[in-house]
Amino acid sequence: MKEFDRLVEIIKILRGEGGCPWDREQTLETLKPCLMEETCEVLEAMDKGGDELKGELGDLLMNVVFQADICEDEGKFNIEDVARGINEKMIRRHPHVFKEKDSGITSDEVLVNWEEIKKSEKEHENRKSALDGVPIYLPALAKAEKIQKKAAKVGFDWDNIADVIAKVEEELGELKEAMDKKDSENTKEELGDLLFAIVNLSRFLKVNSTDALEQTIKKFDKRFRYVEERCDIEKASLEEMEKFWNEAKNRVDI
Repeated sequence: MKEFDRLVEIIKILRGEGGCPWDREQTLETLKPCLMEETCEVLEAMDKGGDELKGELGDLLMNVVFQADICEDEGKFNIEDVARGINEKMIRRHPHVFKEKDSGITSDEVLVNWEEIKKSEKEHENRKSALDGVPIYLPALAKAEKIQKKAAKVGFDWDNIADVIAKVEEELGELKEAMDKKDSENTKEELGDLLFAIVNLSRFLKVNSTDALEQTIKKFDKRFRYVEERCDIEKASLEEMEKFWNEAKNRVDI
């Protein structure tokens, strides 16, 4: 832990008297965008691996240490308390490893036990609804999927995928009706209902909706860049752009 201790000391120097003006001005609130950006960069680097992932994990770790140092100055807790808390939690939530030594337990059983132990923990004792515990800042697609899974755990779910598909079709019909009436507020609401139903469908298909959308975004990005390379995108007609778009669609590598 020598290098970790060194990181903690570096942050203290940066935020201390005679340190960096920018670092000393930061608060938990101002660090929120930084944390979001660093997390996204880690996710991107996870696809690439290697030194880039190592570097991005370092940036994320620095943000954690930075926040803990702010909280220490405010008399709340320090980085040791953070580490102690997660150590105790991991041991508590893995009794099959640290207590009973049950090597025959399945992954599904681990998740069931994890949720039961979680309910008994002090920080979760005020949760009343089955939907409590979904992070406010979770991206909408992931939040929809998380809420649906929580509702499904208590039996509030569709019986089969045919019902889910019917719901998607129903929501699409209601969206069309709202559009025909030129009701912008209702159109927005119905569009949200349709997106929520599609996330439900992806859950039944055991496909992560965020991953599916990311895949389509990457595909669109490649094909659009292919079109840009073959015509002046600002002067070309839609027909010309569609011609190259279809060429891109027919290529195996795009």
